[in-house]
Amino acid sequence: MPIRILVVDDHSVVRQGLKMFLGLDPELEVVGEAEDGADAVRQCRALSPDVVLMDMLMPVMDGIAATGAIRSEMPDTEVIALTSVLEDEAVIGAVKAGAIGYLLKDTQADELRRAIKAAAAGQVQLSPAAAARLMREVRTPEMPATEHLTERENDVLKLLARGKANKEIARELVIGEKTVKTHVSNILSKLGVQSRTQAALYAAHNGLAELSTS
Repeated sequence: MPIRILVVDDHSVVRQGLKMFLGLDPELEVVGEAEDGADAVRQCRALSPDVVLMDMLMPVMDGIAATGAIRSEMPDTEVIALTSVLEDEAVIGAVKAGAIGYLLKDTQADELRRAIKAAAAGQVQLSPAAAARLMREVRTPEMPATEHLTERENDVLKLLARGKANKEIARELVIGEKTVKTHVSNILSKLGVQSRTQAALYAAHNGLAELSTS
């Protein structure tokens, strides 16, 4: 089954361009598009995409608010922030809202396709510049991980922070991929965070694992 994608941007030419080159990859399928954050939330409810490519600066509802709404209501849908600016406020806001990735619009087509596939697989990947901003600014829960997470959840968290996809985590821990997803869901709930990226930052801040960057 191809990865189902919703493209969100207030510029029609950007949406059309993304649809055109993503459609060249048989593993990807653009199932819809939206022109603002409120429309993105409605489209997600109707289409249940695997990944949303989310512009940050839009009318009606911006990308940060839309990301938060989607991640809260539809936690199985991953959001990649796709924007023209690498500003601390935008990076931090997107990740706090639950985005799994943050890419600039000048990203090469092959890199964007890889990022979408990584997000669909539950793989946290950040550019070094974005990771540096996040490590400096994003506050994470300050508690011993072992106090609230089970031993297996700690194992999953460490591998997640190292950039491992769900399938890779399942193989390394000799458990099912669905079990990995259940553990990840439990980890997010226990830590009170919205995304795998925030959980990875937690692991890095608490010395459990080195944050993976790409």
